Amino acid sequence: MELRKRVKLRKLQHTLGLSQDAAAAGRCSSNIWGAGRSNASQRGTGEGYLLGGSGACSGLEILPWWPWRQCVSMAAGLLLAGLLALAQAWCVNAIHENLLWFSQLTEVEREISFRTECGLYYSYYKQMLQAPSIQEGLSDLIHDNLTESKRTINLLQRMNIYQEVFLSVLYRLLPIQSYLEPVYFYIYTVFSLQAVYVIALYLTAWLLSGSWLAGTLTGVWYILNRVDTTRVEFTISLRENWSMPFLALQVTAITCYLRPQLTDLQQKVMVWLMYVTTFCFCLTWQFNQFILLVQALIIYSLDCLDFLTTTQVTTLYLVQVSSLLSVWLLQFCNSMILGSLVLSFIVAALFIRHCQSGLKTGSPLVRLGRLLLHSAMVLLLTVTINYLAKKALQLRSDEHIFKFIKSKFALGPTRDFDASLYLCEEAFGLLPFDTLERLAGTLLLYPYILTLLLLSGTLAVAALHNLSRVKGGAAEERKGAVEGRAGALRPDVAYNLLHTLFYGLLAFSTMRMKYIWTGHMCAVAAYGVCGKELWTLLLSTLRCNSKVLLRLVRYAVPLLVIACLYYKFWPKLMEELSELREFYDPDTVELMTWISTKTPKRAVFAGSMQLLAGIKLCTGRVLTNHPHYEDKDLRERTKQVYQVYARRSPEEVYDIMKAMGADYVVLENSICYERRHRRGCRLRDLLDLANGHIMDGDGENDQDLVPATHPRFCEEVKTDAVSYTALFTRTFQNKTFHVYRVKKKRKKSTKSSPEPSASQQQDQAL
Repeated sequence: MELRKRVKLRKLQHTLGLSQDAAAAGRCSSNIWGAGRSNASQRGTGEGYLLGGSGACSGLEILPWWPWRQCVSMAAGLLLAGLLALAQAWCVNAIHENLLWFSQLTEVEREISFRTECGLYYSYYKQMLQAPSIQEGLSDLIHDNLTESKRTINLLQRMNIYQEVFLSVLYRLLPIQSYLEPVYFYIYTVFSLQAVYVIALYLTAWLLSGSWLAGTLTGVWYILNRVDTTRVEFTISLRENWSMPFLALQVTAITCYLRPQLTDLQQKVMVWLMYVTTFCFCLTWQFNQFILLVQALIIYSLDCLDFLTTTQVTTLYLVQVSSLLSVWLLQFCNSMILGSLVLSFIVAALFIRHCQSGLKTGSPLVRLGRLLLHSAMVLLLTVTINYLAKKALQLRSDEHIFKFIKSKFALGPTRDFDASLYLCEEAFGLLPFDTLERLAGTLLLYPYILTLLLLSGTLAVAALHNLSRVKGGAAEERKGAVEGRAGALRPDVAYNLLHTLFYGLLAFSTMRMKYIWTGHMCAVAAYGVCGKELWTLLLSTLRCNSKVLLRLVRYAVPLLVIACLYYKFWPKLMEELSELREFYDPDTVELMTWISTKTPKRAVFAGSMQLLAGIKLCTGRVLTNHPHYEDKDLRERTKQVYQVYARRSPEEVYDIMKAMGADYVVLENSICYERRHRRGCRLRDLLDLANGHIMDGDGENDQDLVPATHPRFCEEVKTDAVSYTALFTRTFQNKTFHVYRVKKKRKKSTKSSPEPSASQQQDQAL
């Protein structure tokens, strides 16, 4: 009789499309203790469900699920995902409106609100809309002579602005011009991507745990931790706000691809989704290569620890390579992509792996030794390939990033101007402790740490087991690992564990990168709260483990957490959404209005990178430099332009301005008399150090620094001394800005110092 019941149950589970292992155990196939290493050996054995298999939501896994119940559960989960996504988009839009009173601003005030590089990127969207036709707009971007004076550059090659091009074309084609302004079409698109981001995190948590309650908790945590998960409401055009949703979608696709029991068709669909999302991520952010390098290291680690099959590893690598090469073609063969570390690493890893066919055979010590040798060879070949590629391409566009890394970890000189610009910014410092305090205040940090500890221990045990297992060589590798072994960590769980670990380390080292980590952190913590693993361990320790109690705890605790968060943070969220502020920057508005009305349309302006981006957007004037720093010549230009804040003679500054074709130079009191940064990090201090001069103020100086022979230009030019007025004429000033016109011809009789020209040349060389 018992046998007949078991047979009937198996037939019923098979009819519903569930795995036999899950039916026998009376639980969902999404359990962490999955079948062996991968889905390679299980292709075609069962359809499987992409979102959690049986019992995906209610926890009634031991009861047979009829199709209508599955449909209702799936619909409820997707509906909640959509509602949370809309809530996030609405929240950031409301906060953006309330912070600036954006709807009531004039056009110039709206454009000024796009600060720093955000204004530069938005200016190309505006430029495309103002072009007589799409073709002419594209031609102007490809042959641009407004962004850098005396130079014609291909903006589609240099910058990641295809999203602005796409949106401008879409706005032209759609019949929405009569009731939706271009600026709103732009910001609504970016805020909609936040909704996509929430949906991606929701699906990742759902896939990992088998419960859409985990997705719901993920969305709630993401919204409540908005300060640490996104900054889109005040940096709308920032490249990461475009790219991060696609990275989250890619992680979702990878998680689904690595799940057991996918059919061949499902795997092909996932591969294409991985490619599309990776391509979109790479196309929208210039730092894509460094993020993908970390991801490639995750794949490499899982490969070495025997969690993935050769097919999976190769597929994931090729998705990255094909996406980067596709972007390389779209960006007119941008050499920075070919010279990227991630491409060199993937080529090295695949080549060495192909040459070492017996890498995963032998005793544990032999395998460990081979892995260490293998890693050393991959590292050596990566450095060699990257060095040769950069030499062949004469690539120096990204060297400032490596200078920053060397200086940050005390591996190189600390006086480098470009590296110091990054090191002195808080965003590129270590993750502050108050971030963890805020995450703990929303009950996110504690379950995250517990989940991390549990999964890390499981990963270590599984890795040791994999390394100690005697394998049968290539034949077994093609077949897959041992099926159904208890204690084998599912590949999708292992990937997400290393993903949060690696990007967590990146976030702790560089605060700006925390936005890559904190969103995924919400999904991992929700997986720990709603998954079976943490509760199974805890209940087993308390010796009260049962299926009914496990099911009760799994779904009662998330609901209690959500209720607690609602009680604690809903009033605060409503208060924040009701807080009204107003944009107020009259000095900048006055400056932009004066430039637009009182200067020639082809006038060239010099100044700080941040201000010039706003000038480009608001007035359309020509710039000497700008904030997109990924070009060697531009970095040299910026350093030269910034000499107006250094101790330089008026003749030297005049020669620099004329060499760049500048007609006007804009000086900012906030930079000339800066107090925001500490001594040694003020812009004038960085310039003094780069020029070999002693810094202002009390404090120690390096022994090789010498006193400057000239006063600081930005201060002395305001005295209207003859040596300065002979070369520069003040044309505009207010409490914040001073604008000087660079005279056409330099008077020969003008001298600011009897210092011989040879000494001046030596000073310039410093």
